[in-house]
Amino acid sequence: MRRLAAAFVCLSFLAQQAYGAEWREVELILPRALETGETVLVEVQLGTLPRGMEIEVSTASGRELGMISPYGIRTGNAAGTYTLPIPPDVFTKGRATIRLSINQPDRTRRAPTEDEVKSVRVKIAGGM
Repeated sequence: MRRLAAAFVCLSFLAQQAYGAEWREVELILPRALETGETVLVEVQLGTLPRGMEIEVSTASGRELGMISPYGIRTGNAAGTYTLPIPPDVFTKGRATIRLSINQPDRTRRAPTEDEVKSVRVKIAGGM
């Protein structure tokens, strides 16, 4: 019984840690090396968001990459797909880690849920 109680306490602590996080990290992997004139784009597909929420996108080191501010979305509808350019110097050996954070109207931050940020995809655009 003590083991079960101890396991429950540990799991509760881990759940609090995960839920209380300020961001969700996503690893980006380039599909191939960039060529001259090409740009890296990240497509963020959003689900349903409460009114007034914004998604902040930054590197793991805290460098701001952009802000997604859905506006005029009807309650209950998906917020859409947004594209952000990502500087190539963010990538090391074709990989980068970005953080997604929801900025709430009361100025607090939290990690987005799987229902709020449905997917994150890397694309390469442009070129010669």
